[in-house]
Amino acid sequence: MLATLSAIILPILIVSALGFVWGRMGHQLEPRLVTALVTTIGTPSLVASTLTGLTVDTTILGQMVLVAFSVFAGFAVLGIIVCKAMKLPLHSFLPSLMFPNTGNMGLPLVLFAFGQTGLALAIVFFVVSITLQFTIGIGIASGSADLRRLLKMPLIYAVVFSLIFVLTDWPVPLWLSNTLSLLGGLTIPLMLIALGVSLSQLHVRSLGRAAILSVVRLGGGFLVSYGVSRAFGLEGAALGVVVLQSTMPVAVFNYLFAELYRREPEEVAGIVVVSTVMSFVTLPLLILFVL
Repeated sequence: MLATLSAIILPILIVSALGFVWGRMGHQLEPRLVTALVTTIGTPSLVASTLTGLTVDTTILGQMVLVAFSVFAGFAVLGIIVCKAMKLPLHSFLPSLMFPNTGNMGLPLVLFAFGQTGLALAIVFFVVSITLQFTIGIGIASGSADLRRLLKMPLIYAVVFSLIFVLTDWPVPLWLSNTLSLLGGLTIPLMLIALGVSLSQLHVRSLGRAAILSVVRLGGGFLVSYGVSRAFGLEGAALGVVVLQSTMPVAVFNYLFAELYRREPEEVAGIVVVSTVMSFVTLPLLILFVL
């Protein structure tokens, strides 16, 4: 079991640590360039490559969409309750409690834990997560939601493209499949390196508050996702994927949006750092639970 845990967790830690050391040494990793590469090329290619190569029943994917939306609704309710109880402004803190790091950390963890089948389910969860974050999440931080943002997300077009092939059983041309696989392959390593670099540049403010909210993010994520998964009758890899994705630390995007809209970015940065450090401690127990 120790070898299994090491094979799942250590690659995540090592690649993230490389990014952290890179950042601490003062080397540059232009955030806008990385974000552009990941969001416009890497992630859409990874989504298309994985979904068009599916070997799982498409009904399971539909169920995963419903589960994901239900989980995020639960996160929203929990987040509102906690923010109200702690007298914290929703526009600054609610997104951090709602949106876990389903991309940088969630996808590679699921890949190593459950293979390509698990990755396909995790990508469905991730697509729901990133769609909500770039609409509702930005809406909370900015004070106004705009669904037209979806039209600017290459990820959405990648999903539509993939579903056409999946639902019609059309074979994907080999040249296209290889191209998507090649481009998608840069996504997970780049995400982890970028995560490490981001952590090297963020600082913790109000450690006690950050610790409390980090416990809510991780512990609440686990409880909500497990309860919703059981309510939908999920078992095995599907249950494990939902729990893993939901029990990730605060997504770095929450800090970027807080910085953009001036919603106490220093506080949000602290929650990102503390929750990520906590997650590295809780990951072995979480992996043991889902396997």
